[in-house]
Amino acid sequence: MFIYTGIDIVENRRIGEAIKKHGSRFLNRIFTENEVKYCFSKAEYVSCFSARFAAKEAFIKAFYQAYKKTLPLKSIEIKGSTGKPAEILLHPPDKEVESILNRIKYTFSISHEKNYSVAVVIIYF
Repeated sequence: MFIYTGIDIVENRRIGEAIKKHGSRFLNRIFTENEVKYCFSKAEYVSCFSARFAAKEAFIKAFYQAYKKTLPLKSIEIKGSTGKPAEILLHPPDKEVESILNRIKYTFSISHEKNYSVAVVIIYF
């Protein structure tokens, strides 16, 4: 079995400042429409976006370790559901990556508090 790990930590204030400064241009470059809708439905929307950013970065790091390919941020969607753990939905940018993603398994965890959000992703096959 092969195991690859990615981890990322984000200072929530940085994401909040990027949203304030760049607005929808920043959000639409990084997040899917569903992610934007979900996070803005939360009172603490900045930490919601930060946790998703960390999860995307962690997935990209683990995937790169395994396949030496960089995924676009928007190809990874973190689906939130109130009262349930988040899920990763993948939107492969091409057929080659789609073939790889169909063969791997992964698990992840995200967490956030007032100042920081963190995520870890483990890809195994």
